[in-house]
Amino acid sequence: MAEVQKTTLSGELSQRFIEFVIMHAQNAALFLGQIPNPKSGEPEVNLDLARMFIDQLAMIQEKTRGNLTNEETKVLSNALSNLQMAYVEIAKEQPKGAAQPEAPEAAAPTPQPESAEQSSPAEAQPSAPISSAEPETESRKKFTKSYGP
Repeated sequence: MAEVQKTTLSGELSQRFIEFVIMHAQNAALFLGQIPNPKSGEPEVNLDLARMFIDQLAMIQEKTRGNLTNEETKVLSNALSNLQMAYVEIAKEQPKGAAQPEAPEAAAPTPQPESAEQSSPAEAQPSAPISSAEPETESRKKFTKSYGP
């Protein structure tokens, strides 16, 4: 009987994880303009926020590698690849999108000039005086994705 409860709990957690991934994917799709804004009813594009959600899903994929069920892995990888493809397409259409594919090679904050997202990494650097600048740069590189050519 304990196995039945354990299986039920495991299935419940699996469903919650899938819902979590879908929620993040929906938020990314909202900021890619694929889902209309609930307040205005019009699609709005915010590449910085979309990228944040996509990068979070990529981080979750990396951190959970080998610990997910086949279904969880499939949902996560499909959502991530679809969002990355959509990001590339939307970024190409944006007027500032032409500069974005070149900039991620140089530095992560460069493609985010439109919002306050750029100030967040700058604020994060002074708040971590314990570590040197090299680990911070290396850390940012691990979670920075370039979706352009």
